[in-house]
Amino acid sequence: MTAYEEIHQELLSRPRSWLVTGAAGFIGSHLVETLLRWNQKVVGLDNFATGKKQNLQEVNGLLEPEQWERFTFLQGDILDPALCRRACQGVDYVLHQAALGSVPQSIEDPIRFNESNVTGFLNLLVAARDQKVKRFVYASSSSVYGDDPDLPNREDKVGRPLSPYAVTKVVNELYARVFARNYGLETIGLRYFNVFGARQDPHGAYAAVIPQWINAMLKGAPLRINGDGSISRDFCYVANTVQANLLAATTSKPGAVNRVFNAALNSSTTLNELFALLHQRLLPDHPALRNYRPIHLPVRPGDILHSRADISLAQNLLGYAPTHTVAQGLEAALEWYQRNLS
Repeated sequence: MTAYEEIHQELLSRPRSWLVTGAAGFIGSHLVETLLRWNQKVVGLDNFATGKKQNLQEVNGLLEPEQWERFTFLQGDILDPALCRRACQGVDYVLHQAALGSVPQSIEDPIRFNESNVTGFLNLLVAARDQKVKRFVYASSSSVYGDDPDLPNREDKVGRPLSPYAVTKVVNELYARVFARNYGLETIGLRYFNVFGARQDPHGAYAAVIPQWINAMLKGAPLRINGDGSISRDFCYVANTVQANLLAATTSKPGAVNRVFNAALNSSTTLNELFALLHQRLLPDHPALRNYRPIHLPVRPGDILHSRADISLAQNLLGYAPTHTVAQGLEAALEWYQRNLS
């Protein structure tokens, strides 16, 4: 039995109380869905700045009524300290996903990103401390590796941040470390690497690449690749990310708490390879894509050219064992993409 299967069995037999911030967002809604399937009590917090009511409605439709009844939703902003305290009241674990997440947008509006990603983060840390939360698990980012050229990226070696967004995630990790040292609050950060899957927003100039590309291909619109297509990423299916969060929240392994872990695959996929994977899977149902080709544009400022995670630390200390490769994740998500984006 894997560590994740063991945690599943333990939580089913001994339900806990959870707070998921950004609950109506892409990753947050998957965490809510999994926890409710596991018969946990869940509080969700979201201001709908980037999250969508539709995501929670979809989760509701996938669950049994008695599972959904264990969910309490609070609409509001993490910039409200009183709301953060209310949300953390009686909670065992916080899974903090609420944040603004676009590198280009952070370059355009660094003040807004600092408010949400740093001040909001600090508000939740204070609330979790004051409400005696057992553990605070938060979303960090591969962007903290900045200009470090060494691959795969290891948790103990980072470069200079390349964007205001990256700076906010570095500050999150510093604050978590300080709260662990000064207040005894258990924290674990997860450095996400290009998460993808159902309920990921394809719209807007700064949408994540996979849903944006699928949306363009299904509509016959231009598909734009920044650079010559050799830029590479460690794309990670959302089920792997959910696993990393729940393992981080519940691990009792010595040395696992009060540190950060990569949450990814240790797999590198270029943008050209990603296009080929998507094109191959969509072509049978959409023959008009036979001669469809991308348009190449300049590389965006602040973008990291290559990323790939060393996940050995998470494997050893959390029992993290990804269940989906990139290809398997695309297969699992493609039906949702086609149904919702076509």
